[in-house]
Amino acid sequence: MAAGLGAGTSGQVVSFPGRARGQIGFERKELQRILDLYGRMVAAGQWRDYAMDFDKNAASFAAFRRTAERPQARVEKRPALRNKQGMWTLFGEHGQVLKRGHELAGVLAPMERRLLKAVDGD
Repeated sequence: MAAGLGAGTSGQVVSFPGRARGQIGFERKELQRILDLYGRMVAAGQWRDYAMDFDKNAASFAAFRRTAERPQARVEKRPALRNKQGMWTLFGEHGQVLKRGHELAGVLAPMERRLLKAVDGD
């Protein structure tokens, strides 16, 4: 018997259970940009927690002021809208669309400005 194989294992390859087939996710650079903003907002005392959700239609990143609340901001990547209004959307605390676009940097701009006001106001 080969090393690492159990008594009933036939040696077949099993896919990693992490990412489902056809699931939308963030690319490394996109996630780096979002987490950079999140880290600066945490340092400014604006955000304390985050959540990510991935399914076959969209990937979203939600940032919370407090864990038990609704998200203060949510960034959503929906590739099906790539050729229409843009695959990136920024939602506000009450679910309103704050910004849509084709580039992540432009969509995150309202949150960046809020960060500058929070740092400047102290």
